Amino acid sequence: MTDVSDIVTDSITPVADTGVSRREEHFAWIDVRGLDDDLRDAVMQAAIHQRIDGIVSDDLMLLSDLPPTIRRVLAIGADTATDEVTEHTVDVILIDAAASAATPPAVSTEWGTQLVVSDARTLHHACDAVRAVPWTVLTFTDPTKIPLEIVIAAAENSGGRTITVVNDITDAEIVKLVLEHGSDGLLLSPSSADDVVTLARVVAHRDEPVSLVELTVTGVEHIGMGDRACIDTCSLLETDEGCLIGSFASGMFLSCSETHPLPYMPTRPFRWNAGAVHSYVLVPDNRTRYVSELRAGQPILAVRSDGTAREVRIGRVKIERRPLLSITATAPNGATVNVITQDDWHVRLLGPGGTVNNVTELKAGDRLLGCVPVESRHVGLPITEFCDER
Repeated sequence: MTDVSDIVTDSITPVADTGVSRREEHFAWIDVRGLDDDLRDAVMQAAIHQRIDGIVSDDLMLLSDLPPTIRRVLAIGADTATDEVTEHTVDVILIDAAASAATPPAVSTEWGTQLVVSDARTLHHACDAVRAVPWTVLTFTDPTKIPLEIVIAAAENSGGRTITVVNDITDAEIVKLVLEHGSDGLLLSPSSADDVVTLARVVAHRDEPVSLVELTVTGVEHIGMGDRACIDTCSLLETDEGCLIGSFASGMFLSCSETHPLPYMPTRPFRWNAGAVHSYVLVPDNRTRYVSELRAGQPILAVRSDGTAREVRIGRVKIERRPLLSITATAPNGATVNVITQDDWHVRLLGPGGTVNNVTELKAGDRLLGCVPVESRHVGLPITEFCDER
């Protein structure tokens, strides 16, 4: 029997520094320790089906029955027998750093440590560990995310990976985004198999690029007064970043953020002067919403002129009566698309290469950027059905 214990990180050879930024991919581990048999079995089946990266258990036999598609993580304490542990039965040996005095087992399997961060001393220990240990599982006792931010910064460009224990799915979504790239991994003890499915979506979520096309302007018309909306976000936007907006679900224009100089007022680099309140706007998960429905805190999709996209949150929507301008264009597939904007020089739409076009200077033949979805929409969701928009 090999006893395992507290790891003195000063005596450990640091993980190799790759010299490159850490991976942006996130992964999830499921902790099945302490779950009753029925729940554990359901959770493990869900984890395998959802391609969760790893399962953590203190039962060697339980892990040895898992398929090779999932990482087998054996959590051990000071009195755990490791005679039967090999690289063929588990993939990672996780040592409890609160146990008493020893070293990692003498097997070629990768190993890691579990740490509880509760004060300055344990935070310092965690910062040492993430630079020296291949896998570091962290439990934070305080609700603030500042200790996690410090540990993530300490791990920057090291070869080690951090796995943060999360309390629930909401906590997982927050931890994933701490310091922008968040903890590498999330460890959850699920209360149901549904938690596993949701956690898999949290770690896998990425904003897919939007396929943009060139739209050719065919007409510009002053149409009088109406209600238009400004969308103020909680993010600073790039000079070629906009939201996709239009009168029809069959085609939307790439509006321009207010990041470019204005003659009589400062720039508003968080804002789109979006369009009339009836307009569709593209939000994450390939959904649309009416501009008039948008509220503070909701997500919206910010799209750059090369099609790359990210989710940003709405801080405020301002609806005001203004003169309006109707802009009609033709898409490459022959579809007619339209957007109604405020009738003012400072409102802009983006064109090929990120060119900035003041709406009051547009004329027939000008080229703009937009997208032309192939589906119709019903309550914002794509649906294959006949729909004639005019």
